[in-house]
Amino acid sequence: MVDVAPMDLVLLEDGEGNSVSISVLGEYPKSHDESELPPMLRALIVLETPFVGGREELPLWNSRLEEWARALDRLEAGEDAGWMTMGSGLSLFIRLTGERDCPEVVLEEVNRSMVTVRVPIALPDGWIADHRQRLRTLMDAWNPDGLAPRRTD
Repeated sequence: MVDVAPMDLVLLEDGEGNSVSISVLGEYPKSHDESELPPMLRALIVLETPFVGGREELPLWNSRLEEWARALDRLEAGEDAGWMTMGSGLSLFIRLTGERDCPEVVLEEVNRSMVTVRVPIALPDGWIADHRQRLRTLMDAWNPDGLAPRRTD
């Protein structure tokens, strides 16, 4: 097991008090029953606005991190993108031009609460490059398959 230092993988925030973050907390501890599961990271997604807030733990594994890299590619190409959209649980969408003519993050939790939250966030220049670097830092530190680190750019 590799010791991964806590870090913010996703940090989307503005000066208005709106933010969505995904913090990696470390490697996901597995019980004996879960020994066949792929290596995973334990993460926490936090939504904060002056009006509403929420948090949810979620596991991350290599294919989810690769999906985040592809989402960043789409965003850099000027397209909206979704992450963790296949399957059950939490989904994250980034729309470059939302309902209020600025970027928005949409979080949907379809399993338990069936709640959707839209958060307008005025993202700073360079935010995609910053998030590519965050992902690269994480993938360089956490390599559960013993392979060369995957490209994230």
